[in-house]
Amino acid sequence: MANVTEEKTPNGTLAGGAVGARVKSLREAMDLSLRDLADRSGVSAPMLSQVERGDTSPTLAVAQKIASGLDLTLSQLLRLDESGHVVVVKRGDRRTRRKRGHVVAELTPPLPGQRADVSEHTLAPGTATGAADDPPMHEPGSRETTVVLEGAVELFIDGQRHELAEGDSVTFDADLPHHFENNSEADARLIAVVAAGLRRG
Repeated sequence: MANVTEEKTPNGTLAGGAVGARVKSLREAMDLSLRDLADRSGVSAPMLSQVERGDTSPTLAVAQKIASGLDLTLSQLLRLDESGHVVVVKRGDRRTRRKRGHVVAELTPPLPGQRADVSEHTLAPGTATGAADDPPMHEPGSRETTVVLEGAVELFIDGQRHELAEGDSVTFDADLPHHFENNSEADARLIAVVAAGLRRG
């Protein structure tokens, strides 16, 4: 498959509105506001807004900063609209967050239009998901299936508590307030699959 090459204008900017559309799709797929991406990339929110709307074309330097803010390389950002594109995420390249004993590794790349997300969660003893500064609640209609790979956890959702041991799985409406707790003496490891906008009625 041939690589996609973005045309450059004489002043070193990237031509074409596809760049802005990709940036917006990727940002929204990561649940980032313009301000969030501005903080992560070092590109101002007004500039990001202009790029997303196609009002201005970013320079290569600005595009590189935006790509970094989206946890991508510049080439990955500019290739995301290839038809039939296959993205391999190597173990060492996973987007990873660590907070108070909760480690989240994103297994799916932030592709435009993506409606499902797969992540691996590791909870140290005495820790939980769903802290105040964790990512926002999933969008209305989302469903989540979680599989316990190692250890044991408790799911708290809709006023109920559910005990889950190694090998157990659970499916629930992910737009309801919920969190997992590890109240055991060993690490727990989970795989979570969130599919957006599936529930009806």
